[in-house]
Amino acid sequence: MLFRNRIVGGFVALVWVVVVATAVESRSLHPELEPFRPLLGQTWSGAFPPAADGTVMVDVVRYERVLNGMAVRSVHSINDGIYGGETLFRWDAAAEQLVFHYFTTQGFVTKGVIRRNEDGSFTSVEEVENPEQADGVTRVEAVFRVEAGRMAVESTYFRGEDAEPGHAAEYQPAPDREVVFR
Repeated sequence: MLFRNRIVGGFVALVWVVVVATAVESRSLHPELEPFRPLLGQTWSGAFPPAADGTVMVDVVRYERVLNGMAVRSVHSINDGIYGGETLFRWDAAAEQLVFHYFTTQGFVTKGVIRRNEDGSFTSVEEVENPEQADGVTRVEAVFRVEAGRMAVESTYFRGEDAEPGHAAEYQPAPDREVVFR
């Protein structure tokens, strides 16, 4: 269940570029990571629709420049640390694409790619390395759209070739929120 509610934290970073007008970070950044610049030093929060039992999951995510500007790190936590993760985004010159690695408090790891779509949205595709720790999910695909200070995401989970709806969520700037790990 936690896996189903965490996917947004790793991928929304690329899309929020459109939302944030000014950058906090001014140090050098790999040219292919420049779309992340407006996110650096920023915190966002989004609530998932209530679960069947009424539980609301709130995700808080923060971005920073790391490794002398050769990568961007995103850390996020859900409901003050019941679940969380860390994502490293970097440009893979050999593959000529933006890639990421996501490490979770639930014990699974994912690897993925992000591409920009013609309509300005972004699509991420990630493969789960150890699906037995991710409720059997083997792959996740998500589409992110940005409109006037908010970001919307919809995801699809795959168990082998079987697809199922993931979740939908909206994020907004949350400068007073903090990522919490237990």
